Amino acid sequence: MTVEVRVTEDLAACLALRRTVFIEEQGVPEADEVDDLDGEAVHLLAFVDGVPMGSARLLRSGETGKIGRVCVLASARGSGLGVALMEKALAVLAADPALRRAKLGAQTHALGFYERLGFVAEGPEYLDAGIPHRDMVRPLR
Repeated sequence: MTVEVRVTEDLAACLALRRTVFIEEQGVPEADEVDDLDGEAVHLLAFVDGVPMGSARLLRSGETGKIGRVCVLASARGSGLGVALMEKALAVLAADPALRRAKLGAQTHALGFYERLGFVAEGPEYLDAGIPHRDMVRPLR
């Protein structure tokens, strides 16, 4: 199995993956999933043997790099693809000297996954698209 994660301009592929995971699998309303931030984001695609299986988007706000819309198709979960996707996201953000920390909104069932990558939960639990989340942060350096 060959895993590759790269920055992409292929927004259609990212949106297709997000539709499968968030809208179809998790029941997130399309109006909550698709927003007008995609145009300013850096998008990542994660491939298994050349087939897109995961994506994420990166946004910048001051000294914070926001990692969002992280998704991996069910058939690729547990394969290490999510870790590779997050490592690439962190590397892209860390390459920007103006950014000091990474932040994300984690679905509460995935807190352990992000903790293993060095993220720490902060603030209270909240609902996003009807799904419990917590904000998580970690330094980039």
